[in-house]
Amino acid sequence: MNTKNNMMCDLETGVCGPAGGEAEGTMEFIDLSAPDKTVDLYYVTDPICSHCWALEPVLRKFVDQYGQYFNMHTLMGGLLESWDGFADVSNGISSPGDVAGHWREVGDHSRMPIDGTLWHDNPVESSFIPSRVYKVIQKTSQAHADTFLRRAREELFAFNHNIAKDDMLIDLVNRVGLNGKEILKQSKLPEANTSLQEDFKLVRELGVSGFPTIVMINEEKKGVRIVGARTFEDYTSALEKLIPTKTVLPEKLSTLENLMIKEKTLFSREIEEYFSIEQPAVETFVSEQLTSVKYDTNEVLGEKYFTIK
Repeated sequence: MNTKNNMMCDLETGVCGPAGGEAEGTMEFIDLSAPDKTVDLYYVTDPICSHCWALEPVLRKFVDQYGQYFNMHTLMGGLLESWDGFADVSNGISSPGDVAGHWREVGDHSRMPIDGTLWHDNPVESSFIPSRVYKVIQKTSQAHADTFLRRAREELFAFNHNIAKDDMLIDLVNRVGLNGKEILKQSKLPEANTSLQEDFKLVRELGVSGFPTIVMINEEKKGVRIVGARTFEDYTSALEKLIPTKTVLPEKLSTLENLMIKEKTLFSREIEEYFSIEQPAVETFVSEQLTSVKYDTNEVLGEKYFTIK
């Protein structure tokens, strides 16, 4: 996949990539059995996509409330192959340092903290490197792969660590509960690159060139392509249109305690979105909800975040 001009992240479009009524009566019959998953959802992303990081609060809530209606497939899109010969003069990007300003804008706009100063002194040389690690893990466990991707984004965006470095990748994989050295070794074999290229091929077939993009396709092979980081309502509305014969009902959301046990770290913006509360209420909400687990409250780039001890 040609990725040489995919580094621009646009605030207006929310894309990393190339510029460019109730029923009458008092009785209602309901069906609480698990619905058939008649929709395939393809989430096209990349470990260093800033708008993908910005989308995380909305995407988590959407998947947790409506995931019973679709099979989710996460695809790596290939945002940056390398800096060799890279130039995007029209967007003001000719070197890694030029990315930092764009990242900070996305962070300020979304309130998912993004430092970005590593682009000046320790730039990510290629997003293909962590993407190949993701593909190796994904072959045996989608859940572990998703956890790895989340941890990698935390370290990259909020804590300013280079996730294309071997030592960082080994540590991240170890934290997921796998053998970091072995997974890294496998990620450097031809098979890992073949797996990544298969993702790129499917991404092209889906007509996707910018990230994040979510493509939903129903049994009739009709679908919708949503480009950029959009609102929760955008995704739910699209899903409802693809299942017109059913009443699409949300699942009950997890408690904060269970969510924290799963995620380990959550930023204020994520808690606000998930539980539909305002920013000033977050700390009180957390203290009221997390009565049986120990947690720390910290701050990065002016944004509160919470971690399970």
